[in-house]
Amino acid sequence: MTLVTLSDVLQPALRDGYAVAGLVTLGWEDMRAYVAAAEAENVPVILQAGPSCRAHTPLPILGAMFRQLADSASVPVVAHLDHGYTVEDCKIALDCGFTSVMYDGSSKPLSQNIDETAGIAEMAHAAGASCEGEIGFVGYAGGAASNGTDPNEAAKFAAETGVDAMAISVGNVHLQQNKDGQLDSKRIAEIEALTQVPLVIHGGSGVPMDQRTVLARTTHICKFNIGTELRMAFGAALRKAVNDDPDRFDRLQILSETHAPLVDATRLVLRGLKG
Repeated sequence: MTLVTLSDVLQPALRDGYAVAGLVTLGWEDMRAYVAAAEAENVPVILQAGPSCRAHTPLPILGAMFRQLADSASVPVVAHLDHGYTVEDCKIALDCGFTSVMYDGSSKPLSQNIDETAGIAEMAHAAGASCEGEIGFVGYAGGAASNGTDPNEAAKFAAETGVDAMAISVGNVHLQQNKDGQLDSKRIAEIEALTQVPLVIHGGSGVPMDQRTVLARTTHICKFNIGTELRMAFGAALRKAVNDDPDRFDRLQILSETHAPLVDATRLVLRGLKG
């Protein structure tokens, strides 16, 4: 069994100069492809259940799916709750066998975010799991605007919450379909000068691959969340499978043709974060 915590995979990354991918899952097909890609590249992988995934599939089922994949994987696998918005979200995830939870209090006042995140970090640690928090707000393409992370607030947040990883807002945006964004290297340097906690980039799909590689090797950024980029690859493969044979109706036959293209796309992502 290779189920591990977030801290288990991020501390070596921080020490040795690479990053681990937090891959946003929506169902069995992408989870399975992500683990296959990680095995092919011989790197750890973080399987993430975000709000959209949880709205479709209950947390107990997702926890069982993640653990089943980890049981047979040859590389470390983290079962991670992404964007938990309540204590109850995080508690249910821990009860269902998740090894890591991300509490998102980023839209709340700093003191409230610190207090709530600290409580969830304590709960996660008592369960033998890890906790990720967020300071500053990462916006959404076509939606809410970002609020960049203040380095001094980040230092206070890291010190007072006891989180194992800290998501920051440094020019990254959720759901970005292109790679036109560039992260603010100056702000990243200011944050890492004041903290030692592994840093996390949400909205990693919008970050150019070459910048991901440089930041993974030269900064405290140890985790890039990737969702949109791989959903687009899955969607393209699914569309091709359907269009190639319009008379086909068996979804298992159709979905089977998404596996190899998604593995290939995921391997490119993972390769770019290696040390």
